Amino acid sequence: MTSPRPPIPLESALGLVSTRSFPAIVGTADMMLKSAAVRLVGYEKIGSGYCTAVVRGGISDVRLAVEEGANVAEQFGQLVSKSVISRPLANLEMVLPISGRLARMVSEQGYSRLSNLAVGLLETRGFPAMVGAADAMLKAAEVQLSGYEIIGDGLCTVIIRGRVSDVAIAVEAGMHEADRIGELHAVMVIPRPLDDLEDTLPTASCWIEQVQPIALPIDLKETHKELVGQVEQAELPDLRKLPVAEPLPRTDEME
Repeated sequence: MTSPRPPIPLESALGLVSTRSFPAIVGTADMMLKSAAVRLVGYEKIGSGYCTAVVRGGISDVRLAVEEGANVAEQFGQLVSKSVISRPLANLEMVLPISGRLARMVSEQGYSRLSNLAVGLLETRGFPAMVGAADAMLKAAEVQLSGYEIIGDGLCTVIIRGRVSDVAIAVEAGMHEADRIGELHAVMVIPRPLDDLEDTLPTASCWIEQVQPIALPIDLKETHKELVGQVEQAELPDLRKLPVAEPLPRTDEME
C-alpha cells in the first residue's frame, strides 16, 4: 500500500549529504527518510564517485534527517560533506534539476514488478567484478537483477531485489566473487524501502509494467444502435414447434 508523502511546510529547507559510494548514498537516503518527515528529491552524481542525496521538508525535520544520514555515511567511512539550507529561494531550484527530471521519469516509467521487495546493492571498482558478482548473487539465492549504476572513478553498483533473507545470502556470495575478480568497494541491504526511495532506484525496463488506458467506445450512441440491431436480427424460436409435456395422471386414476 502506498504511504502518503509528508506535505512540504512553508518554512521549508533543503538537506544535502554527499558520499563517494552509491550503496552508501542509498543507505544514507533510506535513513534520512525513516528518521524524519522529509521527501527525497533525488541524487546528484557529479563524477569521480561523488553522490549527493537531496531531501526537502520542514527545517527541524531536515536538520534531523541530515544528521542521521551523515551518521550512517560516516559509519561506512564514505561521508564527504553535509549541508542544510533553510528557506531556499525558488530560483535555487535552477541548480537542482533532479526534481523535475525525477518527476518525469516516474510518470513515464510505470509500475515496477519488483516494488516492495528488499534491496541489495554491491559496488565494485571495475565492470568485470560487478558482472561476476551479479552472476554469483543470482545463482546463490532467489533474487532478481533490478539494474545497475555507474558513478565514475570506475565504481559500478549492481542492484538486486528479493526477500530479505535471499538478498542477504546473495550479497554475501557476491562479495566473495567481487574480491576474487577485482575490488569490492561497498555493500548495502535495505529490508523495507520507502516509496520515495523506490522512485530513485534504477530499474531495468523488463520489470516495468506500463499502465494501459481503459478502451472506451468513441461514440456511445452508435454502439447502442448496433446492439439494438443485433437484438432485432436475432432469430427467436417458434413456440408452436416446442414439445409439450404430457400431464401426469392423478392419484385416484392410478388406484
